[in-house]
Amino acid sequence: MLVIGLTGGIGSGKTTVANEFAKLGITLVDADLLAREVVEPGSSALVAIAERFGSDILDSNGALKRTELRHIVFANKDHKLWLEQLLHPLIRELMLSRIQSANSPYCLLVSPLLLETDQSKLVQRVLVVDVSPETQVKRTLKRDNSNAETIKAIMAAQIDRESRLNKAQDVINNDGGIDELKSKVLALHHQYLELSRVDND
Repeated sequence: MLVIGLTGGIGSGKTTVANEFAKLGITLVDADLLAREVVEPGSSALVAIAERFGSDILDSNGALKRTELRHIVFANKDHKLWLEQLLHPLIRELMLSRIQSANSPYCLLVSPLLLETDQSKLVQRVLVVDVSPETQVKRTLKRDNSNAETIKAIMAAQIDRESRLNKAQDVINNDGGIDELKSKVLALHHQYLELSRVDND
């Protein structure tokens, strides 16, 4: 199975790009969705989080208040490290099983932390979605109920733009419109189909 790692900074448009590949029939293994899965109400990870940060971190349905947790961990390195050590092994385990059960010619591992963690060892190629830092902040402010300080802290915690681009085999610049993006995805899709055929020969 050819596994393409799709990554990019916050607000770069990873999800939009991933959805375009999904429309072409490609299996997505999305780290953000898996991160939600491992902290579903009743999970041992969520119990541990509530024990550490107090029951106020849960809403009235017992679900995690993700934005609140994000504010806490990005303001404190020890909290962030503790959370990563709890969740990353659980997420990785789920990733491996989803990659193994993928049924398209290749699959996409979509992860904002692909290059910051050992998740990069699970992929054969890295595709980076790239936009300017100004675009990142603007899009994330529009999308999330976050503040500019938290967004900038997340950007600072992610690998820097230059290093990310240096590790990429493929780059999609996403400062343009949706039609331009679709044609870039389609071109890469054909390239990946070709590569997956070579892998299987």
